[in-house]
This record gives sequence, structure tokens and C-alpha cells, in this order.
Amino acid sequence: MTSNGPLRDPANRVSPKAVRLWLLESLIAFVFFAGISLLLSRWAGGWSWVPAWFARDPWLLPAAVVVATLPFLAAEPFVRYAVHRWELSGDVVYARSGFLTREWVFVPVSRIQTVDKGQGWFERMLGLATLEIRTASHAGSSTIKGLDYRVAAGLAEELAHRAEQLRDDAT
Repeated sequence: MTSNGPLRDPANRVSPKAVRLWLLESLIAFVFFAGISLLLSRWAGGWSWVPAWFARDPWLLPAAVVVATLPFLAAEPFVRYAVHRWELSGDVVYARSGFLTREWVFVPVSRIQTVDKGQGWFERMLGLATLEIRTASHAGSSTIKGLDYRVAAGLAEELAHRAEQLRDDAT
């Protein structure tokens, strides 16, 4: 097998509004982690079995959680935006996603069984959608997150149309 070098980037970026969505999700995660650590430090500070340094300074737990998670959660949306891309090329959907790890997905249009677009609360608020492409593969479905709603609707329609054409040609 020969290699032509690294995979090229898919042609299309997700919507720039996806950064706002991912920042909002990161903010919610940050508040959750900081809140839980604050509650735990107040609750567990009086227990006799906790280390003496923790009983003396229970504020260290929420401080450590904030210091450890804030840079990670603040950088994640921007890294995801730089990485997440998609392309409909010929008869293949090509998508790349990830934050800590990268995933490249190639879905032959001829293998597509269903194409769904969905919106969570925050996606709806920002005019975004997630496209889910299902095949009969054991790997399950592929998703493209952070698409503008109109782009997702058009892509879903185009994929359904192409998949139907390919099935009709095969009969």
C-alpha cells in the first residue's frame, strides 16, 4: 500500500457560531465542576478521615479544579473550530472532528440509510444543527456538529437525493 502523505483537510468549516455553542457548553461544564468541588469541599471539610491539610484548607479543592479545568475548557471551543471540517465530494462525505484526538470519517453515499438533522436547545438558539448520517456499518453513525441550520438542511436533502439516485442506479 502506498501513501500519498497526510490526509488533506475537508473543504468546509463548520459555522463560526459553533464556537459560541462550544463556549456555552464549556461554561456550563466549568460551573458544574467548580460548583461540585465547592460543595464537596464544604461538606467533606469536617470529616475526620480526610487529610489534615484538606480539613485545614478545604478551599484548595475548588481552587485546584478551577486552575486545572479553566484553561482546558476555554481553549477547547477554539481548537474544535479549527479542527472540525466537512466535505461532500463526489459520492463520499468526508468529515474531520476532535479535540484531544482526531477522527477522520469517510462515508460512501451509496451506504447511507438515513440522514437526520437535529437541534438541541442551544443549537436552536444559535441557528445551528447537527447532521447525523447512518449506515448499515458496524461503526454506526457519523455526525457533523456545528453546522448552520440552512447548510445542514441543504446537505441532508442533497445526501438523501444522491443516496436515492445511487440505489435506483443499482437496481
